[in-house]
Amino acid sequence: MTVDCLIEDPRWGDIESLAQTATDAVLERLGMESSVFEISVLACGDTRIALLNADFRGKPQPTNVLSWPSQERGAVADGEMPLPPVPGPESELGDIAIAFETCAREAAEAGKSMADHTIHLLVHGTLHLLGFDHERDRDATLMEGLETEILGKLGLADPYRI
Repeated sequence: MTVDCLIEDPRWGDIESLAQTATDAVLERLGMESSVFEISVLACGDTRIALLNADFRGKPQPTNVLSWPSQERGAVADGEMPLPPVPGPESELGDIAIAFETCAREAAEAGKSMADHTIHLLVHGTLHLLGFDHERDRDATLMEGLETEILGKLGLADPYRI
């Protein structure tokens, strides 16, 4: 997958390789040809993501990750797989923004490395771009199961295991 990263906060370091790993793993698991799709990632801080969260969700506080799919791809019925995008006009999947301070705090609180937590959030955001959601119970179960499986294949722990 082509991942276009805009790094506003230099503390992110080599987020490009983490984004590539996460997005490629998602598309591989879903059986999609990664070379024909692209996303944009904004690696920012809490101040910027709080503004975005206020503008787009009406919540004027920082969050870990936000995503904006280029098209609505969600499943109609709770727990169903969304229809995958097809190469061509739908090749751009959308945009993801990720906040450094929130990600670092959450990683520390969970006893995870920053890289592992970042990969998890980028997998989560990429799934959102592909129409997965966690608003309804069965959708959440499907999405969390996919996240756990994808992260497991990358050698990362189940983020939902208590």
